[in-house]
This record gives sequence, C-alpha cells and structure tokens, in this order.
Amino acid sequence: MAREIFNEEHEAFRDMVRSFIAKEVAPHHEQWEKDGIVPRELWLAAGRQGLLGIEMPEEFGGGGIDDYRYYTIFNEELAAVGASGPGFAVHNDVVGGYLVQLLNDDQKRRWLPGYCSGELITAIAMTEPAAGSDLQGMKSTAVKQGDHYALNGSKTFITNGILSDLVIVAAKTDPSAGAHGVSLLMVERGMEGFERGRNLEKVGMHAQDTAELFFDNVRVPAENLLGEEGMGFIYLMQNLARERLCIATAAQSGAEASFEQTLQYCKTREAFGRPIGKFQHNRFTLAEMKTELTVTRAFVDQCIAKESKGELSAEEASMAKWWTSELLKSVVDRCVQLHGGYGYMTEYPIAKAYKDVRIQTIFGGTTEIMKEIIGRGLGV
Repeated sequence: MAREIFNEEHEAFRDMVRSFIAKEVAPHHEQWEKDGIVPRELWLAAGRQGLLGIEMPEEFGGGGIDDYRYYTIFNEELAAVGASGPGFAVHNDVVGGYLVQLLNDDQKRRWLPGYCSGELITAIAMTEPAAGSDLQGMKSTAVKQGDHYALNGSKTFITNGILSDLVIVAAKTDPSAGAHGVSLLMVERGMEGFERGRNLEKVGMHAQDTAELFFDNVRVPAENLLGEEGMGFIYLMQNLARERLCIATAAQSGAEASFEQTLQYCKTREAFGRPIGKFQHNRFTLAEMKTELTVTRAFVDQCIAKESKGELSAEEASMAKWWTSELLKSVVDRCVQLHGGYGYMTEYPIAKAYKDVRIQTIFGGTTEIMKEIIGRGLGV
C-alpha cells in the first residue's frame, strides 16, 4: 500500500539518509555492540550531513524546517537496519521538542550551534530508581540559592547517558507543590558534583549507552533553567506525545523489516522438499503479520501527518505507542519461530531484533500507562 504522507523532497531526503546509514552506521554497528557505545565521530558526521537539529533555526546551524516527517524518515531508516545504537532520536525528537519551544535567545546562542553540529550530545533525565512511570514520585530536588540551583538526586536508564554533554534534568524546585513544583534544568558536562555511573548492561540495544546519573550539590546557574520554574511537569506532558510517536514509528519500521527478512527466508529455506513458506500454517502466519502491519501502518502514518501539523493528541500518541510496540514484539517472536533454530543464532538479524524489541513496550511509558491515558481520555 502506497504511503501518501511524503513528497518528492522527503523521498530525496530518505535516499540521503540511506546512503549515510550505509556508509557511517551499518558497517560498524556490530563493533559498537561489542563496545557498548557509538563513537562521538558518528555524531559529528550526522551533524555535517544536516541530520541533527533539522527543525532548529538556520542561523544556529539547523535546517530551519518545521516538518516532523524528516525526523520520522531518519528514525524509520535506522530501525529498518536494526541500528539501535545511535541515540539520535532522543537528541532530535525528544530533547529537540523541548529546546525548540523553551530556549530563550541567550540559551539558543549558547547551545544550538553545538547541538546541530553534533559537538553537544543531549539527553533527558526523568526516570529515577524509585520513579519510572510515576514522574510525580521523583525525589531529585533543585533548591534556589541566589544565582544558582543546588541540584541533588539521581537518575537511571538515561539514553546517551555516557556521551551526553547537555542533559535536561527534571527536579523538584518546590517539593510541597506536587506536580506544580517540578522544573527543568540544563546540566552541562563538567559541572562539579555531576557524575555518571556505569554504562548499564541491558538485554538488548547493546550499542546504545544507557547510564545512571548522580547529582551531588551541583551548582546549576539560574540561567540554565529551561522555561519557567514550576512548569516542568506540564512541559513533560506536552512533549511526551512526540516521544511516543517517535517510538511508534521506529517500532513499525522495525516490525516491517523483520517481516520482510522472514518472508525472504521462508521463500528460500526448504524442508521436506519445498520452501517452508509453502506450508499452510506458515503461509497463514505470514498473511496475518502482513495484514496487521498494513492496517497499523495506515494509523501510524495518520499520526505522523497530525504531528507534522501540531495536531496529535496525547491519546492518539499513546494508542500508536502501545499498539506498535506490542505488535513489534509479536511480529519478531513469530519471525524467530519461522526461522527455526537459525532464529536463535546471533548471526541472523532476527536474533538481534528479538533482544532489542523487548524494551519497546516499557520505555517511553509502559503499555499499561498508555492504556490508562487513553481510558482517561474517554472519561472513565
């Protein structure tokens, strides 16, 4: 089924992205999996190619293009080759959503040139050891002391945690005010008292650096406040829809790629004298996955189009996130089964996908939280 949300300029951009990934990412990703991290040089290469900060003003090195579909294309093509290491989506889609809305003129001059060039790698720190989906339960505090905030606390499961130079940290500036007491601070590499823990050992996504962050009386200048004090929780809620759509688009693309790989395998792998795809059960399994992916693609593309117009609701983003991440998990599991014993061999892409996809229904808001958001939107 033809996709109708992209034009010729988008497709030209897709060709460029594919060339970039083929040269700079795909040949090296296996080594990055062993290293547990991607090199900073990759970020600089992405910056030179104009793949970072596409929506940021041109005067700061950005693309000056307010069209979310370009980020979607980048995310889709990375997912299509199983490139789960580069944390570009966190930098572009997630952090970028906050920066484009909230930076003041001085902050733009300070940070956007490096953000767009890949010299300043970014992350966002919300999750804590005792506060995941329940963001209001965070314990980190930032007490105003004259011209700075004294930041204390810890965060965990932070993508780009090791590489990041600039981190949006959510902390309570007024612990007695509940959700209205949360603010966002820009914490910079090298600030005294800001320490990184280990690069966490995960089941999958081994090339993606994921770390613990610790803050011990970090003096964060008042001018590093992002937006207004006490508005942090509202900012988080406003930007989570885009983050969840980002996860959904990658999940859809990854599921489609796993299906296509498995379809080809079923056409060439023989058993009992014929391709395994000729067996009715296998053929039905393939037919089921193709139908599910085609139907879901129509909804995801509708969400992408709405986000490009600034019209995507939190409920729609939650629908897309939970449905596609659960579908990805289901598709990959069935694809492993169709590969038989070879599906358990790490030399096959489907085995890597099997390890990588399990987190999809958890990060960015669990499936259960997505359903809760949708249910509340129904008034029940």
